[in-house]
Amino acid sequence: MNRFLKLSVLTLSVLLLSGCGSIISRTVPGQGHGNQYYPGVQWDVRDSAWRVLTIIDLPLSLVLDTLLLPVDASHGPYE
Repeated sequence: MNRFLKLSVLTLSVLLLSGCGSIISRTVPGQGHGNQYYPGVQWDVRDSAWRVLTIIDLPLSLVLDTLLLPVDASHGPYE
């Protein structure tokens, strides 16, 4: 049971963090830094204290940014 609980918490954490850089760079003012394409990936590769979470989030942000590429093309730079 304890192993199941740990696996559940890990899975839930990964799902909740999926695309976090993509969401932050598009919704929080000033976090997009003017990047029009792949702002979530660019937000993830910045130098920060959360490097471990960045390693988990980077592939997920890459997928979400790719899916949102048509939206980014019509939106313009995120300020």
